[in-house]
Amino acid sequence: MRNRNRKRKKSGTGIILFVFAAIIVVVAYFAYRYNFIFHLKFTDKRFGIERIKSSTDADNDGVEDYEDILLSAKEYIATKPKYKSNYYENGYPDDGYGVCTDVVGFALLNAGYDLRELVDEDIRNHPEDYDIDKPDSKIDFRRVVNLKVYFDHTAESLTTDYTDYEAWQAGDIVIWNGHIGLISEHRNWKGIPFVYHNASPMQVSYEEDVLEAYGEVLGHYRLKDVG
Repeated sequence: MRNRNRKRKKSGTGIILFVFAAIIVVVAYFAYRYNFIFHLKFTDKRFGIERIKSSTDADNDGVEDYEDILLSAKEYIATKPKYKSNYYENGYPDDGYGVCTDVVGFALLNAGYDLRELVDEDIRNHPEDYDIDKPDSKIDFRRVVNLKVYFDHTAESLTTDYTDYEAWQAGDIVIWNGHIGLISEHRNWKGIPFVYHNASPMQVSYEEDVLEAYGEVLGHYRLKDVG
């Protein structure tokens, strides 16, 4: 009887340890997948990828557009905008808060492209493509669904296959269902780029390895080079 009891205890302990180990593995997997665990960052050079440059400099500051958009995005997220959706009389948030569209909005604004004016103009020129009853320039350019239509109209539409590593360049714009971000200059160990974005108050960093983890990519865009 004693031997049987010992065997039962050992068997029970083994099952508990197995379940505990399985839970740790699952938690670690999701913690890594959603960037609660640090991801190593690599540059284009590691993968032999050449950075594309624009011949356009919209704001005439001596920095080509693609690099300017990237630097402007980094400058904006350096302010650490808290995630919160508000309505602003000037359109652009000015109180330390923001949402995902503001990362792209400020990146373009500081590179010489006023997304508020551009989207408003496109809505008025192509109202049939936008599901808007009454246009409001103060908020329309901060809605992902509208930005997808706008970039479909005006930008270079690129592959949504994130395994086509070289096609993804720093400063490109990526859109998922209800979310938008800007491609970073860093890549993960496979070559898939990180994304600058603002998704929620729980987000660990504004630059994250989420391109393949966030969901189906609905759009990948690059401003047309008109220089």
